[in-house]
Amino acid sequence: MTLDIITSDILAPVRHGFFGRAGGASSGVFAGLNCGYGSSDQKEAIAINRARVAAALEVDEALLCGVHQVHSADVVTLTGRPSAPVKADGIVTATPGLALSVLTADCGPVLFADAEAGVIGACHAGWKGSLGGILDATLDTMTRLGAERSRIRAVLGPTISQKAYEVGPEFLDAFLADDVEAGRFFAQGAADRLQFDLPGYILWRLRAAGVAEAEWTRNCTYSDPDRFFSYRRTTHAQEADYGRLIAAIRL
Repeated sequence: MTLDIITSDILAPVRHGFFGRAGGASSGVFAGLNCGYGSSDQKEAIAINRARVAAALEVDEALLCGVHQVHSADVVTLTGRPSAPVKADGIVTATPGLALSVLTADCGPVLFADAEAGVIGACHAGWKGSLGGILDATLDTMTRLGAERSRIRAVLGPTISQKAYEVGPEFLDAFLADDVEAGRFFAQGAADRLQFDLPGYILWRLRAAGVAEAEWTRNCTYSDPDRFFSYRRTTHAQEADYGRLIAAIRL
């Protein structure tokens, strides 16, 4: 069993990883490391996959924490594993040994760290959450725990790329209503279709928020089926369901 773990030097020395689908126990359309209990995959296989992620991060499986993601701008601060599911799309902690995780399958998984302050964060940044403020909300919550934006490093993991992300004109209208500068992240596609650069938009929002450094791992979920799950690719293939990738970080 060999897991595919993508890391970034700018988050060092904080332990973290964006996990591809290799090395998992799931089969069929979920083949590999599907970590989403929201899928119709066998629960036993998902439990094995999550245990392998926890082992790779050298953390107790019970301390691999996540939230019930709802495409919001809501962030929670954790000091331990939640006793019940929490609806949110961002998680922050200053508790050593606690691992924060988010699940994605085209949306952007963003991991944050202020190593000096000992504060970390993770968020699920799709177009709706990014537009709605999940990135700033995660940073705000980190600063309340003692982090400083000028020290925070942020890394965006495997995400759908602009060439694979076709949207309609009403999509552009929503972004322009928020900030006319966001028009730079749309390119003309076929007919009235547009191609949206979600990774570029996320990095723009992070840099505008004043983080010390922000980067994308430059992996497109849609374009690499052997390595990543993709909701949009599954939809185009008319498959019944799809796996969820996990990204996690711990102090």
